[in-house]
Amino acid sequence: MRAKRPPPVTAFRGPQTEHRINRRIRIPRVQLIDHEGTNHGELATEDALKLAEEAGLDLVEVSPTARPPVCKIMNYGQYKYSLKKRAKGNKAHQAKVKGIRLHPNTAEHDVQVALKKSIGFLERGDKVLIQVWFKGRELAHSERGDEILKRFIEELKDLSKVESPIRREGKRMHLLLTPMTPEERNARKKQIEKDKEKAMELRIKQAKEEAAKKAEAEKAQQS
Repeated sequence: MRAKRPPPVTAFRGPQTEHRINRRIRIPRVQLIDHEGTNHGELATEDALKLAEEAGLDLVEVSPTARPPVCKIMNYGQYKYSLKKRAKGNKAHQAKVKGIRLHPNTAEHDVQVALKKSIGFLERGDKVLIQVWFKGRELAHSERGDEILKRFIEELKDLSKVESPIRREGKRMHLLLTPMTPEERNARKKQIEKDKEKAMELRIKQAKEEAAKKAEAEKAQQS
């Protein structure tokens, strides 16, 4: 007895992304909502098509499983664009840890390149692990690694905050920075502006005090 042949495996195509529109809608009757949101109830598909043509728009089947199917009069090109934009916005970025590897004697140009890469990672929402590796006699000069890592903290302070402080483990020192939220960035910018205003006010006050002292000294000399 011959064994039964298994059914062919069909590829999973995922949910339907295209809609039936205009003359591709074959069903004789539809539930119609026009471009102003008015529900016209159940109509002959031909009548719904005429209304769409009169409005210079498309008849789009938005709910094919309803009985009868629900169709809407709209600009289908704009509708597809809005769906695509919404789907793109719903894809949350999965934060990753990106590594930056340096040495105590890394050249200035390479440090600048590493800083630029770090900015790109942080702006995409990724964390940045900066590592300084030592070898041989470099282990006796860990202060250089400390300087480099503190520089990264300072240079990237407008984009990030320290998640894991500077640590030394064996032949390496490392630091983990995490991106700030938009709210934290705005709060930081406001704080920087306030600090600048206070510093300016202090300089003006000091300048006035010095001018007053100078005027008093000149007056004393003349008397």
